Amino acid sequence: MCGIIGYIGNREAVPILLDGLCKLEYRGYDSAGLAVLSQGRLERRRCEGKLHKLVNLMEQSPLPAAAGIGHTRWATHGRPNEENAHPHTNVKGTLAVVHNGIVENDRILHRELEAQGYKFQSDTDSEVFAHLIDKYYRPGVMLETAVRRAVSRIKGTFSIGVISQQEPGKLVAVRRGSPLILGLGEKEFFLASDVPALLSHTRNVLYVEDNELAILTSRGIKLLNFQGRLIRRKPTRITWDAIQAEKGGYKHFMLKEIYEQPQVVEDTLSGRVMGLGGDVALEEAGIPATFLKSLRRIFLVACGTSWHAGLVGKFLIESLAHLPTEVDFASEFRYRSPLVDRRSLVVLISQSGETADTLAALREARRRGARTLAICNVVGSSMTREAQGTLYTHAGPEIGVASTKAFVAQLTALHLLALYLGRRNDLLSASAATAHMDKLRQVPRLIEQVLKKDNTIQEIASQLFNHRDFLYLGRGINYPIALEGALKLKEISYIHAEGYPAGEMKHGPIALIDGRMPVVAIANKSSVTEKIMNNIEEVKSRNGSVLALVTRGNREIRKLADWVIELPAVQESLSPIINVVPLQLLAYHVAVQRGADVDQPRNLAKSVTVE
Repeated sequence: MCGIIGYIGNREAVPILLDGLCKLEYRGYDSAGLAVLSQGRLERRRCEGKLHKLVNLMEQSPLPAAAGIGHTRWATHGRPNEENAHPHTNVKGTLAVVHNGIVENDRILHRELEAQGYKFQSDTDSEVFAHLIDKYYRPGVMLETAVRRAVSRIKGTFSIGVISQQEPGKLVAVRRGSPLILGLGEKEFFLASDVPALLSHTRNVLYVEDNELAILTSRGIKLLNFQGRLIRRKPTRITWDAIQAEKGGYKHFMLKEIYEQPQVVEDTLSGRVMGLGGDVALEEAGIPATFLKSLRRIFLVACGTSWHAGLVGKFLIESLAHLPTEVDFASEFRYRSPLVDRRSLVVLISQSGETADTLAALREARRRGARTLAICNVVGSSMTREAQGTLYTHAGPEIGVASTKAFVAQLTALHLLALYLGRRNDLLSASAATAHMDKLRQVPRLIEQVLKKDNTIQEIASQLFNHRDFLYLGRGINYPIALEGALKLKEISYIHAEGYPAGEMKHGPIALIDGRMPVVAIANKSSVTEKIMNNIEEVKSRNGSVLALVTRGNREIRKLADWVIELPAVQESLSPIINVVPLQLLAYHVAVQRGADVDQPRNLAKSVTVE
């Protein structure tokens, strides 16, 4: 949620800030703005809508500056308009703040500050920061001291960047709960809410922890705790290539990321397969052998697409490792008093590692004594630092808001985890593990075969994009893929779509079926193929139209279905990885033909860092 960027150094700040905001626009695109220290004055520019409006404004009236902050907004408090756009300033316009997060006690502080004569110009909770800092920023008080006093009054989650024309050579930043990263360059320094904003300038970063304050000047960075004590921390080297965060000739990031999936699976498997015997090397997971002996239950906790990965993971872990596994929405986990204890492994699944609900679930699990493991794509993110072990997915930067390659990477990582647990507990034989691993290594090649169906899928999409409702059906391990396919369609095309276990169709959804609602059936070869065929028959007998995913050569379903996408044969436990790819492409092409903004769908943000 929301992207923040900051710069101080010896180059022109505005182009750097705009470039950073461009890389962060997937975090929010309701409005954008920046504030810079130009010729001794604080200058602010803001625009409603997408970033290109701000870029045009700055081209028309350039501002020379060597320090500044910028923001791209996903609205939580207040409508998306210029008045609510960041940065926010104090009444005198001499101090500016950008904020990512939520202030829970903003109304109390708002009333207090208004009673003291402060006038608010926006409907946001974020403006509280500007006036509260101003309140403590008196003669003789340094900016960082005023910031520290102000944030001590704040309840909620936040990362902020602050500049003041009284101290033009300084940029102050604070984190509590929302991500904040510092970039280290040559006599120049950066702050950002996500790594892609920094990759064009540096790969050496410091991750700011909760309740830490950073002071950036052209001479360096000081990191302090809230008591003012200096913190020493070694920088992390980011291995992502800046080119990975660019479109590379594709029309949209989403399409590029779909096509990157064969490589993503290979990268997630790389270095984790130990020769013969099907053994998996997951030392990074940090699961002691003594704990494995006492392990009784696994909880997979996630949000959105990652939750669908968790549902697939349940099938894998229970079938390969024979361990009872529950799947929880992170937003519900800590509110239901979960029965986790020291014999439980809680696996948190998140692309960004910064999802607020999933982080809260992690902390609740640890409070109850459970062992925690993060499956995550971002090195050094909050989740990877707080969990006792981490399984990285190596998907590279995912810019499209609708997750694709990160999901496939999560499925791959969950396969590895299931094999690892099965082998370590001697519940999976070496021969069975080897056979499974051999099939898993073939998945990248199979995905490449599916991608060759892109033109066929585009043609099908051209016949379906005007429909208003879709029903997706799957059984067993592919029921979660029906959910994921429906989610992708609704996320980027704004078509109502619902995923359902095919066996439950008769318990309600069948009432909706008519000639106007296409049914997407996952019907490739599996232990439940005949059951799915029965469901297709039921749809056709009620004048419904069917798009079926089938294993190459299946003539029976081809006769029944209106449209067919043929897929390569694959082991059932691996079929979710193969089946989701055509559903991603279908959603993509439907959205494109509807004229939707594929990479930046309305009302959504890439990383949900507020509850």
